Amino acid sequence: MNEGKPTKAKWWSRPRQVPPGVGEVGPVEDISGPGVDRDSDANRHSDTNLHSDGDHRPERDHQSDGDYELDRPATVTAPTCVAGAVDAAGTASPYVAPAGPGAGSGVGDGDFELERPAAALQGSAPDAEALAGPSDAVPAGRAPEAAVPAQQAPEDRPRPLHDPDPYSTPPYGEPGPWAPAPPVQHPAATPAHGTAMPPGPRPLPAPAPLPAPYPSNPHPAPAPWQNYDPWAAPGPLQQNGAAVETKTQRHKRARKALVLGAVALALVSGGVGGAVGAYLERNGGVGDITLPQAPKEAPGRATDSVAGIAARALPSVVTLHVRGSGEADTGTGFVLDTQGHILTNNHVVEPAGSGGEITVTFSGGESARATVVGRDRGYDLAVVKVSGVVGLRPMALGNSDSVQVGDPVVAIGAPFDLANTVTSGIISAKERPITAGGAKGDGSDVSYVDALQTDAPINPGNSGGPLLDTRARVIGINSAIRSADGGTDLQGGQAGSIGLGFAIPVNQARRVAEELINTGRATHPVIGVMLDMDYTGDGARVRTKGGGAPVTAGGPGAKAGIKAGDVITEVDGQRVHSGEELIVKTRAHRPGDRLRLTLRRGGSQRTVTLVLGSASGG
Repeated sequence: MNEGKPTKAKWWSRPRQVPPGVGEVGPVEDISGPGVDRDSDANRHSDTNLHSDGDHRPERDHQSDGDYELDRPATVTAPTCVAGAVDAAGTASPYVAPAGPGAGSGVGDGDFELERPAAALQGSAPDAEALAGPSDAVPAGRAPEAAVPAQQAPEDRPRPLHDPDPYSTPPYGEPGPWAPAPPVQHPAATPAHGTAMPPGPRPLPAPAPLPAPYPSNPHPAPAPWQNYDPWAAPGPLQQNGAAVETKTQRHKRARKALVLGAVALALVSGGVGGAVGAYLERNGGVGDITLPQAPKEAPGRATDSVAGIAARALPSVVTLHVRGSGEADTGTGFVLDTQGHILTNNHVVEPAGSGGEITVTFSGGESARATVVGRDRGYDLAVVKVSGVVGLRPMALGNSDSVQVGDPVVAIGAPFDLANTVTSGIISAKERPITAGGAKGDGSDVSYVDALQTDAPINPGNSGGPLLDTRARVIGINSAIRSADGGTDLQGGQAGSIGLGFAIPVNQARRVAEELINTGRATHPVIGVMLDMDYTGDGARVRTKGGGAPVTAGGPGAKAGIKAGDVITEVDGQRVHSGEELIVKTRAHRPGDRLRLTLRRGGSQRTVTLVLGSASGG
């Protein structure tokens, strides 16, 4: 591998300088081989540098062109430890060259200074080689510089920490694959001058600082460990020495500050708000007053609500204005069909007579003339008709037999000529026997009504108007009220409603309206007996004397065996307390219906069954 070239001496194999008189370096042999330029920049750099432990490297004679061969060092003996030895850099060192002749072995009697570890050198491998050892050779004609004299150590001086390297690797250099790693060295304090080191292994001294290639910083930054106290209490310190708060403490302080800020803000806001409120209350605000208002809602309502019922029924309700000979009246009616028939009360159209005038006004404001189709005093019902009117909306008819006490109802009319008035209430009672009229004294104008009682407000002008259920269907025709003056009149009671209104059941009104439209006259169901209206006892008594026969021959009563003086107490199981009640109960049926009557004759009681006859109404 060397191709016959002489091997170049390594820096650790070159002879070391020894103190004067201690030993001499043997003859120098040039082992660098041919072609090696000793005057190169690298060699000059190696020769002129100072080692970190204070060894002086002789300056190379640039005038000489000769090469020098270095002797390989003899086996190094243990160094002598002399207290107070100082290296070339001025640093006390426990290791100096052995003193006295015969201290070392090998070529010559010169002692050798223990080589410093390569780990103390900084830089790359070539730099370490250039800075670690002495000069390659001493120039010719120039005496080596004197080394620091050392005292002779005792014969049992300690051995160095490391044996000579058989592989010629630099001390503390990077171990090769064949060399073990050097042991870890811990620096120890250097004893004071004049103090002897204790026996045993000695720690290596800290290497002297290498000369800086550039001027060093005259103001170096302080090391962070200069003020470090290993015995101080744990915990980070600030520059002023105060303990640094932990994360939890910072969060608690932040929360406390936030709570205090919120409380302060609330107090300030409350005070400002109270002051502003008090000012506005005393002075009535600033500028114009603007009142809050709900936004406009959809016009639709639930179908079973009062508004929903009224919305569906009002187009079919009309207001009647009647004028006759010296009389005028206002009432209400509702449309029965698309042909223009309108149902109302008889006492509403009666003032018109045969030559009066009737005007019908619809809910939309349109008006039309109307004529009487038929009317009946006994039922207090009448039908009028308008002509030339299109778009009529008939009112739906319900079933009065299905009505229960407590059902909600709605009444529509024109009380005191206030058209399209809507009121609501409930059914207060059923089958109330109501008689009205009788101003003529002969009973020809008396009306008998088996009425529905309601607390819906009904006043004069509501007569003839519809009483509706929750489905906007007619279940009765409002006809009478009980006034505060004690009168019971379909047209009287100007004191107004006191919550006692009465309506003709729609089942009875429907039959009468059909007969009036079809024939112009209505029929009444009859038993065929004459009643004593002055009887004050319980029940309806058949007349015993007076004009005419008490029992009509061949009539329903005669066929059932009723005789004069019999007292009828029940009709189909319902109690009857007066003659008016018997008439009302009878007219609640149709001609041809079968009735079961309970009679009291003398001290005995019997039950008879008959079929109702028919009589023309007036």
